[in-house]
Amino acid sequence: MSLSHPLNRAWRSVERLFRRPARLQIAALCYRFRNGVLEVLLVSSKSSGRWILPKGWPILHRKAHRTAGIEAFEEAGVVGKVSKKPYARFRSTKGFNHDFRVRTDVLVFLLRAEAQKDDFPEAGQRTALWLPIDEAIGRCSEEGLAAVLRLLKHDMAARQTA
Repeated sequence: MSLSHPLNRAWRSVERLFRRPARLQIAALCYRFRNGVLEVLLVSSKSSGRWILPKGWPILHRKAHRTAGIEAFEEAGVVGKVSKKPYARFRSTKGFNHDFRVRTDVLVFLLRAEAQKDDFPEAGQRTALWLPIDEAIGRCSEEGLAAVLRLLKHDMAARQTA
């Protein structure tokens, strides 16, 4: 069986999962203001097309907030200022195929978007959408992610009135 055979690729995915720290994923919650409106970035997952945040496994020898910035660029071409402290955490599932799903904790870092490049590693593999926060909340299929977006909406509204 060749290394590119689907069973070998699936096994390598499972093997990588167990070498990663405690099923933790690092996510970037990219945001910007357009004409005074708070917008957030959602990307489609590769497998199911669900709307999610750019996220991935921790990268050895990288601080978590740097990993969040890397994921934002790799999955959507977004660059900007990433907060050094986590903003939120939620539970999710990672699907490797239709039969194998793993529960994960997602550590979320805010990233204030400064630019979005056209050329990035996963260009053409995902759809990236900037949406007003209320529309983004409505598109989420995961309650944990929707709760994080509601928290951001609340926090940003509180900042504007302060």
